[in-house]
Amino acid sequence: MKKRVENVINIRHVLTYVLNVKFMKIDKSKPFNQLPPLPPEKEIESKIILKKAASSHRYLAELKGIANTIPNQTILINSLILQEARSSSEIENVVTTNDKLFEAFSSSARSIDPQTKEVLRYRQALWTGYKRLIKRQVFSTNLFVDIFRIIKQTDEKIRTNPGTRITDGRGTIVYTPPEGERVIRDKLEKLEKFIHNKRDKIDPLVKLSLIHYQFEAIHPFTDGNGRTGRIMNVLYLVYKKLLDLPILYLSQYIIRHKAEYYRLLRDVTFKEEWEPWIIYFLEAIEKTSINTKEKIAQIRNQFNKTLEDARKRLPSNVYSKELIELLFEQPYCKIQFVVDKGIAKRETAAEYLKELEKIGILKKKKVGKENLFLNKKLYEILKN
Repeated sequence: MKKRVENVINIRHVLTYVLNVKFMKIDKSKPFNQLPPLPPEKEIESKIILKKAASSHRYLAELKGIANTIPNQTILINSLILQEARSSSEIENVVTTNDKLFEAFSSSARSIDPQTKEVLRYRQALWTGYKRLIKRQVFSTNLFVDIFRIIKQTDEKIRTNPGTRITDGRGTIVYTPPEGERVIRDKLEKLEKFIHNKRDKIDPLVKLSLIHYQFEAIHPFTDGNGRTGRIMNVLYLVYKKLLDLPILYLSQYIIRHKAEYYRLLRDVTFKEEWEPWIIYFLEAIEKTSINTKEKIAQIRNQFNKTLEDARKRLPSNVYSKELIELLFEQPYCKIQFVVDKGIAKRETAAEYLKELEKIGILKKKKVGKENLFLNKKLYEILKN
């Protein structure tokens, strides 16, 4: 009996070795045109994955529920999208500060540094993709291309030129994605079919982890693949009606576990180790859902406190719920925003903001030629 067990163990070692040799034959310096389509041939919904998926679904549902308790949904969309834009861009070493970003989003000033402009384009791409998805429920290559083109402000489409290589910080090639426009389009077409296939019965969160891997492995654009892929994540959750608003962003989690993120992606490619990658992705959804839910609760509580404070301390002709809601749509407010909302005409709007500054809710800051008014409490919530 003991000898039989030893033989089984030895066979397993041999099989593991053979499999590892097989996958390590992939030449990292040559285009991986043999990237197989989804779903994987091996069974990927193990007990541990399904258990984790159930947990992630629960927290995601709680996030969806608390988001619906905010009466003015713009409060969440503008504030959280800007934070995601900053974090997702930071992964690609496009770095700006919260203050620069919020100022640039609210100000009419044209002297915005290139990195902040690029982050704002990410926000525009995400918002454009969301509106298109709501209007027409199609998750397509054309949508991916449009998102990429907004992020990079380019007329380019799918990669056509050879030579794209993924390298580490020392310049060593760690992966070479598929090459040739026809090859790339074929793989994207197969990915589309997988996304829209309702007969595979794969849990939607597990499926999203597969989609994200495949898109990043195809690497269809010359640049901006990571940011496009991260926008696709949240749009997919809206597409599957797991969220009503695009408010779950995994970028902050990826930043904190960046080395693991890239290692696990490569392990899928070279070793077919799907389970650790899927667990990582589900954990990212779960932790981010919890953190976002807490942030929304903080925003909601602060909104209610500010509403009550303003009601007690502002002159009766200044106070309105609509005015306080406007202050929470983004950290900085200005006269034109009040006018555009139809709350007051320009001269009166200026007086309203001055009154809010007097009681300490807002803080005035000169940016270029105009005055911006910072909602201090909202800013503190968002930056932490």
